[in-house]
Amino acid sequence: MTVASTNRRHENDWQLFKRLIPYARQNGRLLTISLILLVPVAIAGAIQPIVIGQAITFIQCKGNPGACEGLAVPLLQWFLPTLNAATPLFSGLDRLTAILLGTIILRLAFRGWQGYLVQEVGQRMTASIREDMFGHVTSLAVRFFDRTPVGKLITRLTSDVEALGDVFSTGAIGIVSDIFSLITLTVAMFLLQWQPALMLTVMLLPVTVIIVYFQREYRLANAKARDELSSLNAMLQENVMGIDVVQLFRREQYNSGLFRTTNQRYITEIDKTIFHDSAISATLEWISLAAIAGVLYLGSRLLLDGPLGLGQLASFIIFAQKLFDPLRQLAEKFTSIQSGLTAVERISDLLSEPIEIQDRTDNIATLRPSAGDHRARGAIRFENVWFGYKPDEFVLQNLDFEIQPGEKIALVGPTGAGKSSIIRLLCRLYEPSRGRILIDGIDIRDLPQAELRRHLGVVLQDGFLFAGDVKSNISLGESYPDWEIEQAAEKTNVNRFIEGLPQGYNTQLRQRGANLSGGQKQLLAFARVAIRDPGILILDEATSNLDVGTEADIQAALDVLLEQRTAIIIAHRLSTIRNVDRILVLKQGQLVESGSHQALLDQGGLYASLYQLQLLGTDQ
Repeated sequence: MTVASTNRRHENDWQLFKRLIPYARQNGRLLTISLILLVPVAIAGAIQPIVIGQAITFIQCKGNPGACEGLAVPLLQWFLPTLNAATPLFSGLDRLTAILLGTIILRLAFRGWQGYLVQEVGQRMTASIREDMFGHVTSLAVRFFDRTPVGKLITRLTSDVEALGDVFSTGAIGIVSDIFSLITLTVAMFLLQWQPALMLTVMLLPVTVIIVYFQREYRLANAKARDELSSLNAMLQENVMGIDVVQLFRREQYNSGLFRTTNQRYITEIDKTIFHDSAISATLEWISLAAIAGVLYLGSRLLLDGPLGLGQLASFIIFAQKLFDPLRQLAEKFTSIQSGLTAVERISDLLSEPIEIQDRTDNIATLRPSAGDHRARGAIRFENVWFGYKPDEFVLQNLDFEIQPGEKIALVGPTGAGKSSIIRLLCRLYEPSRGRILIDGIDIRDLPQAELRRHLGVVLQDGFLFAGDVKSNISLGESYPDWEIEQAAEKTNVNRFIEGLPQGYNTQLRQRGANLSGGQKQLLAFARVAIRDPGILILDEATSNLDVGTEADIQAALDVLLEQRTAIIIAHRLSTIRNVDRILVLKQGQLVESGSHQALLDQGGLYASLYQLQLLGTDQ
């Protein structure tokens, strides 16, 4: 975990919540409307118990006119200015029924509209956050992905983002709604009769303390549960990606045991969240029953002494039930918010991950191709370059060499000598720890990444294909016309196998090109490079997955591609690099030999030893 993510853990809930405010502002109009709708919804809910109580009092007063003193309490005087003992029974009940029905219809309509708006805001925020996260993750340096399991990233982008969307929409707006309802109900109760209203208000205090305690415990348990879910997804992703090895080495039962252990840890943490959530619900249920009992006890005494009527007592019984409804919903939303804030923490950690490799904002350089050519000249220089994937563990040490424009260079050395690291540094997938790398005399850190990579054509040992048709896997999002794509395929001798596919260039490829052979996938990688016509060509074991016949076709295509281009070739089969201009021999990250194939053989050094070993292996 980075220093930034460690500091993030010390932020309180409000600081985490503020990170969502910019996304809420993007939907300010919808949020404002949804907040305004809370007012009529809350007032309608507060009026309903009073209307029912007034109806009971009105029925009672026809047999006892003295009971009519409780009619038309302040909250209803605007609606019932003429309701009194002289009002006919059915006329008065009709008016009260109409008011009750009106509040029900108003509450249902506005609550449904408000709920729709809140969910709309939540979905828009979720989409915006997910887009920002995807853009940020794809901008991070490869070093980040070296230490982060893919399954954990998928968890952040899916379930964590979904939980985060609920924080502001359903959670935050719902809490404002519940608090506003509590305030409105409390005001209505005090307008009706202050003694039972005070009793119910005082009962809210211990409930609040209990809820806060259980919510804190829920938050801790939920954080651990999400960490275990990330581990679960990471293990699942790893086993799916490595299913060939799992089955070939009969690891099904062993891996299932590991998965079962991780799954059990996840269940244990989820059980803790369920316990704390259930404890809140059970506590509220018991206290709401105690509130009703308290209203009956205090209300019966006030009823006998005179200041409280039967209708008002009925109103307070309903108030006692309704008062704890928003509190119960508040507790449920707090649970959702606690879950979401855990997600906010985890997502904030990811969004705060620094983008290690960025373009300069000033003094931006551009490569100047030679006259009449769009390609870079291709001069490459490594100046005292040091590099390590971990601090102070260098895999490249003080590399200093130069490649002339159009020169063909091969990188040779034992496994772990640093050959692929040189390619990654040149493509600026990593930054050198010390020293600098220049192309045509320009430090590659002064070049925009898009500009740099436009002049580099890279064919890796394992060509990655995306789901889609063959054509889109060659163009990779660029707007090349069909004739250019076909021309690039012909130039690299790839067109013959493409035309043999069921729909030719429009053949749909499965995930990772599962319906193509390894050699065919590699052929498409050559077509990708050919259509871009780069000034520098990099081949990292590019022909290792090809059979003899296909390799001959590619070798013929390479002869065309290599013309008037700087080329860097990594090949373990030393027989394939005899004709390069120069061979750079690496050992433990250092350049130990340099020269042509024959010159290095005559030296009798490391290259000669490696070549003789391969010849012996071939003879056997």
